[in-house]
Amino acid sequence: MTIRQTSPTHVGNIVIGGGAPIRVQSMTTTDTNDTAACVAQAKRIIDAGGELVRLTTQGRREAENMANISAALKADGYPTPLVADVHFNANVADIAALYCEKVRVNPGNYVDPARTFKHIDYTAEEYAEELQKVEERFSPFLDICKEHHTAIRIGVNHGSLSDRIMSRYGDTPEGIVESCMEFLRICKKKNFTDVVLSIKASNTVVMVQSVRLLVKAMDAEDMHYPLHLGVTEAGEGEDGRIKSAVGIGALLTEGIGDTIRVSLSEEPENEIPVAKKIVGFIDECASLRENARIENDTLYLSFNEKETEDLQLKAAMSAGALLIDGKAKNLVITNCDKPETDLADAILQAARVKFTKTEYISCPGCGRTLYDLRGTIAKIKAAVAHETEISEKPEVWKGLKIGIMGCIVNGPGEMADADYGYVGAGPNRISLYKGKQCVEKNIPEADAVEKLLEFIKQDITK
Repeated sequence: MTIRQTSPTHVGNIVIGGGAPIRVQSMTTTDTNDTAACVAQAKRIIDAGGELVRLTTQGRREAENMANISAALKADGYPTPLVADVHFNANVADIAALYCEKVRVNPGNYVDPARTFKHIDYTAEEYAEELQKVEERFSPFLDICKEHHTAIRIGVNHGSLSDRIMSRYGDTPEGIVESCMEFLRICKKKNFTDVVLSIKASNTVVMVQSVRLLVKAMDAEDMHYPLHLGVTEAGEGEDGRIKSAVGIGALLTEGIGDTIRVSLSEEPENEIPVAKKIVGFIDECASLRENARIENDTLYLSFNEKETEDLQLKAAMSAGALLIDGKAKNLVITNCDKPETDLADAILQAARVKFTKTEYISCPGCGRTLYDLRGTIAKIKAAVAHETEISEKPEVWKGLKIGIMGCIVNGPGEMADADYGYVGAGPNRISLYKGKQCVEKNIPEADAVEKLLEFIKQDITK
């Protein structure tokens, strides 16, 4: 396995890329204005082995409170770098850069207006003018980061491409990559080097193809920035672990990736042990992939694992790239000489090869989430399982993809891969979607799950 060589990015007291170990990280789910809650959760993430902790900073107050959170952690002997997560407000990024070791900005909503999902025809001159606006706003932010030794992450999400990018490139890996490259070219022009890049999607195929394409695009322009890997909205439990391992593992076993996050709809500290296992399994799974037996489009993998989670992760990492690249269309897994049919089906579904059950595209939550995310996921899963059981056409329910999103940042855009969506719209308020189309707004949380099921049933009947 050839490891991609990257330039080092300095983030507080750690280095990402440049031959440093692969870093693991997570994100808090607490209100960033609640210093005590954020500090307590950050400590749990760090104690579990997290090397960076990200917090949402949706406004000026949250960005400024990062100073108090950072001071409290350092006073208690936790010098771990903090990352501010910024969407929709470039001014907030300027503030966060004063207090955090790293700031994540999203090219899809840093300068470009909120998405309308409408096609806009740009002339070459108009498109160039829009790019000039991006540079004029992004350059002062880079100056602030230089002055305060703050690193940045240019984080592109499949679900939050701007209308400008969508209009020229469509909802494609090429569009995702260009969204990232526009900002990278400004960094290179400004000689700003403490950069990490990420391209995330809930669809593992889109995620893997886009990251590979980004590496090629950077190489063509003599850029070698480190990469952060993750499958966004991976879900919870077995499905979340398998989906993350398929996407992240496909790239790590190719030598691509410098830091990772496993996004689970669970307590954030639960993500760290899973991420550390994935990193620890790279060499073994790369060998299994390179020496895999494929006959008649069927990939055969054999293991002797005592721990269920280890088996899930190793199998998903070993099979991921082979399935995504179409080198196999079926999968047979044995563990201790016993068939693992359910696990094979789950991996095939995570790699978008074959669907055998309802898929849940659920975010891990963050400080923007204003309803009971995990309780809602459980309710929706139970309700759909019941409908599947009593339905005359259970295969219809098994083929559904349902997005459950904490807020509007990635939903409804990230639900481009979902048939139906449940999105937080405000405190205990929910909006329902079919694809990207909102079908009902601001439903009380107490009624929203029932409304979702009613709408799905009516739609299926139609």
